[in-house]
This record gives sequence, structure tokens and C-alpha cells, in this order.
Amino acid sequence: MASGTKQTTAFLILLLNLGLYTIITIIAAWAVNHGIQRSRESASGLSVPLQIFPIYFPFGNMATGFFVIFSLLAGVVGMGTSLIGLQHVKQWDISGIYAVAASSMMSWSLTLLAMGFACKEINLGYRDSNLRTLEVVTIIAGATHMIGTGAIHAGVGDAIADAQQRLPGPRS
Repeated sequence: MASGTKQTTAFLILLLNLGLYTIITIIAAWAVNHGIQRSRESASGLSVPLQIFPIYFPFGNMATGFFVIFSLLAGVVGMGTSLIGLQHVKQWDISGIYAVAASSMMSWSLTLLAMGFACKEINLGYRDSNLRTLEVVTIIAGATHMIGTGAIHAGVGDAIADAQQRLPGPRS
């Protein structure tokens, strides 16, 4: 019964995270595209070091470039982790749950990195409304992903116990 609760919790959190990471990916991809299109005209009036700076965005503040790039990475990896996690959590066997637990930790660490840049961008001030939306969704995704990672890691012990019960032979 406890294993079923953890499995259901992990499944629902992974569904929520899939939606959040999809939103993050869409907004961050828009920001990268918008930054690439507007950077040529905006950077022409800047001094030489800023003209060749690869992560200059003509909107937001100086943390925007790092935040958008890492949000895009966290969004794409988070979507992949959520899709793989949904498949393996439905099966809930020993081989799949370890893969989900490892990829969930990696995805959560990228989300925390993007969340740190979101906090820095909030601290520096002046942001576009789209960037504020991206910051909020990234922070929410970091919190919900932590809960999902905890549920998956709690389920690892249950999956091991289930696998040991199915093994034939004497148990010690």
C-alpha cells in the first residue's frame, strides 16, 4: 500500500513537472530567439568587450543571459527526465527506478542552477514580464522536482523489497 502511494505521488509530480518544464522550455527558447534577433542592433552601440560577449541579451539585466541559457538546458533535460520517469514509474521495477532516480537528481541539479540565476536576476532588478514568468515557473519547478525526487528515492527501497520477495530460493 505504501509503495502504491509513493508510485502515485511520483507519477503525479512527474506529470506536473512535465508541464512546468514544457513552459520553461518554450519561454526560454523564445528569449534566446528574441535575444539573437535583437542583439546585433543593440550591441552595435556597445564597447568592444560587450560586443563580443556571447551571452549578451538586449533585455533584462546582466544575469539574463546566464539565466535564460541554463533555464533552456534545465527545461529540455527536465522534459526528458519527466518523460522517462513517467514510463519507469508505471513499471516500478528495480532496473527502471534506479535510472529514474539518477536522472531525476541530475535534472534537479540543473534546475537548481537555473533557479540560482533566477534569484540573482530578481536581486539585480529590471526584468521583462516574460522573464518574471520564467523566473516564477523555474522556482516552482525546482520545488516540485525536489518533492518528486524525494518520492522516487523513497520508492527505491520499496522496489528493492519487492524484487527480493519475487526471487526464488532461501532468504536470510
